[in-house]
Amino acid sequence: MRRSGAMTLRQAIDSAAAQLAEAGIDSARCDAEQLAAHLAGTDRGRLRFLESPGEDFFWRFQHAVAARSQRVPLQHIIGTVGFGPVQLHVGPGVFIPRPETEAILEWAVAQPLPAHPVIVDACTGSGALAIALSRYWPGARVIGIDDSTEALAYARRNAEDTGVELVHADIGTAGLLPELDGRVDLFVSNPPYVPDDAVLEPEVTQHDPAHAVFGGPDGMAVIPTVVARAARWLRPGGLFAVEHDDATSTLTVECVNGTGLFEDVVARDDLAGRPRFVTARRGTRD
Repeated sequence: MRRSGAMTLRQAIDSAAAQLAEAGIDSARCDAEQLAAHLAGTDRGRLRFLESPGEDFFWRFQHAVAARSQRVPLQHIIGTVGFGPVQLHVGPGVFIPRPETEAILEWAVAQPLPAHPVIVDACTGSGALAIALSRYWPGARVIGIDDSTEALAYARRNAEDTGVELVHADIGTAGLLPELDGRVDLFVSNPPYVPDDAVLEPEVTQHDPAHAVFGGPDGMAVIPTVVARAARWLRPGGLFAVEHDDATSTLTVECVNGTGLFEDVVARDDLAGRPRFVTARRGTRD
């Protein structure tokens, strides 16, 4: 991107979009505008009304675009990502929440829960599902669990002033939080589920923590553990949702059905129409 002398904001964005497209970024125009809006301290939709973005804007914009062209995630440069009704702090060391997971959020908020439910978000990462769900059920006890110190540092920052409880633990730890046995109303999880040999964008392979992305040869290394924990913690009639790779919907359904403890097991699509998560209801059998 050429330096500004008499360069206008629109010209700078046009130049940045071309640079990002050349770097192989499909959302080049959108990313250029979001970077410009972030650095100008405004909303993307108001960029056209901005007369002057400030004296050092073009220099800062050039450096931000250069970083994005090296496939640094947009969210790392901006420092935040939107998820449902909340803005979350993200950066190196934590998985960036994706729009796909908002399908679980939409499903969850449509379910009838008690006035003061107990909600668990396993593999919470940045706290995305836990914090968003706490917005919809302000009277809930919401618990987010993750085994990553780095991820929980972001989750704690995101969960300030929310009342969400965060627990540093592996979801498969024997005897974990026994007071939750048979008491949870809603259990959701976006665990690591990408097959180890999957070909992914550089933003994922170079910047998302592998521990939060990859789920073994078939992507199913963690899901059975999540299912078993949900079966133990959910009350009879409690609700469950787990995200999975778009190639493992059948395997996930079989895993949930295999416990013999769930009813109403349903494979569901994400917002793009791809198989993405499975929901179920805890039965009364033990």
